[in-house]
Amino acid sequence: MYMKIAMISPIAWRTPPRRYGPWEQIVSLLTEGLFKNGIDVTLFATADSITKAKLHAVCPKGYAEDPESHPKVLECLHISEVFENASQFDLIHNHFDFLPLSYSKLVKIPLLTTIHGFSSAKIVPVYKKYNRSSHYVSISDSDRNPALEYIATIHHGINLDHFTFNPTPQEYLLFFGRIHPDKGAYEAIQIAKKCNRKLIIAGIIQDEAYFDKKVKPCLNDEISFVGNADPQKRDTLLGNAFALLHPINFAEPFGLSVVEALACGTPVVAFNKGSMPEIILNGENGFLVSAIDEAVSAVKNITQINRFFCRKDAEQRFSVQRMVADYIKVYQKILSGDSV
Repeated sequence: MYMKIAMISPIAWRTPPRRYGPWEQIVSLLTEGLFKNGIDVTLFATADSITKAKLHAVCPKGYAEDPESHPKVLECLHISEVFENASQFDLIHNHFDFLPLSYSKLVKIPLLTTIHGFSSAKIVPVYKKYNRSSHYVSISDSDRNPALEYIATIHHGINLDHFTFNPTPQEYLLFFGRIHPDKGAYEAIQIAKKCNRKLIIAGIIQDEAYFDKKVKPCLNDEISFVGNADPQKRDTLLGNAFALLHPINFAEPFGLSVVEALACGTPVVAFNKGSMPEIILNGENGFLVSAIDEAVSAVKNITQINRFFCRKDAEQRFSVQRMVADYIKVYQKILSGDSV
């Protein structure tokens, strides 16, 4: 089925992001994968974005990378540009959260929204308003809101070529994620201390007060903070880690770093919240735990996990090819009318 897709990327960062930017990363992987599959796709993103597909941009660069910009102004310009050109497409695929939904009844073509998580329960009424007039994809079964209807759950995929399998890791533990109470950097520090192992912390600081109070005072020769990692550094850090610590304090919608670690062969010790049971096969590619002491025991038993299995599991369940194929099926379902 020939189709023309308009892909709405967020504009906090470039697509793909230079470092942090998980939503932009997924949009990039999906866009390039669709292009490889012969889909006519136009990426609506920042002007400095990189794609083999068509790029349509009105915002020079991401507002998170331009302190002089006005985020709301750029968002309005960006989203309105998509819908003012809607007649050129068969379907709009939205990765920009809830705001584009408010434009959806002004155009005739269908809107598909991938819900990358709910930042707050306060945004749910917008999704509820357009529940029957648009289509929703969840990124995990655990992140589905019972008030909404979904056309599919599609787990994220990654480009496995960007992650190097390492059967002989070093001895350090790794925390890789946003420095924010939700993600559990402080809990990772406590786990590492009790394990008497070095810990490397990598990620963007999203909560300065949390970092200053909970993380920075713990930094020493054994616990180091290396900041926000680019793709090459990410591959090295993940691949050389003895294990990835993921002691989250919230119901995480997905967890890209978990899948990326598995692609390197690195097992994961994660708190059993949100989507983690959908990613972690307990005792096979890592361990699901509920407390710090359980995590310490899991780290001690991490050599029971076969790193080769971790890589194979990532290849089988979390490839970008699988993700792209799943989305193409959803597009076809919507455009054929089978979704009604």
